[in-house]
Amino acid sequence: MDDLSEYANRPFAFVIRYLRQRAGSHGVILACVVAAVISSVGTQYGVKSLVDALNGGPAHSGGVWLAFIFLMSLIAADNFLWRIASWVASFTFVGVTGDLRRDIFRHLTGHAPSYFADRMPGMLTSRITATSNAVFTVENMFVWNVLPPCIATVAAIMLIGTVSLPMAGGLMIVSGAVVIAMFKMAAAGKPLHDDFANKAAAVDGEMVDVVNNMPLVRAFCGIDHEHDRFDATVNRELNARGRSLRYLERLRVTHAAITVVLTIALLAWAITLWQRGGATTGDVVLVCTLGLSILHATRDLAVALVDVTQHVARLSEAVATLLVPHE
Repeated sequence: MDDLSEYANRPFAFVIRYLRQRAGSHGVILACVVAAVISSVGTQYGVKSLVDALNGGPAHSGGVWLAFIFLMSLIAADNFLWRIASWVASFTFVGVTGDLRRDIFRHLTGHAPSYFADRMPGMLTSRITATSNAVFTVENMFVWNVLPPCIATVAAIMLIGTVSLPMAGGLMIVSGAVVIAMFKMAAAGKPLHDDFANKAAAVDGEMVDVVNNMPLVRAFCGIDHEHDRFDATVNRELNARGRSLRYLERLRVTHAAITVVLTIALLAWAITLWQRGGATTGDVVLVCTLGLSILHATRDLAVALVDVTQHVARLSEAVATLLVPHE
């Protein structure tokens, strides 16, 4: 397993290595998620069609039932496609964590004795688990929390373009600017997340090491000393986690304020179009629902991105420690 050392400072390439081993399953998951998101966004257009058909009165009941069937089909596709993706993911994502842990363990056992002399066994084993958990979490968050908002935003802007091209263009610019700004702000907090990852790994490792050496600790009357040392380690981890979480919360508060302002502006714009005769009742409903969906999608995406940074930090720290070249 010497080839794993080339990924010591390339955590994303390391993850992609295992995704490619199950490319077919990941392709099915991706296709289902894309289709489900498009169906979900399409339901807003289905509601618009139903509202416009209802405005025609009872004389146009045939069009109403067609719009009803169209809307129900999109709702059914939205729900069942998510379940198919989730079912396949329950096998695929778990399999990836198994492949990853087996390879890392084989690489770890190939190190020279000097490698283990400089590192406590508990800290090494905890990093294998941390790597597996981080990959599982990042993969889940990408499929369920990052990818859907991206697809939903693009699809919603395209549908709003059928009502007002200037509104669609404005939403595209604002949404892109918000996501880019939030991503850059999240990346700026990487040192805080890295510090938390190091402190968390130290806590896990020291617990295992102390428990494994409990007979020696008791023999030298070192229990009180170990208690004090562990308390200090936990306090450092708690402080680091607090700083990391408070930074993420400041990002969320900033995004929440932007979302409120944009929601007010969007709804006012839609009502103005209706007053001027530039939009039907169904168009107003479509713009409002899709506009809110876009703003919520950017919120979900921003939250997911800032959360992913913490897990990527733990992944990077663990990979850099475990995948050093063999001596």
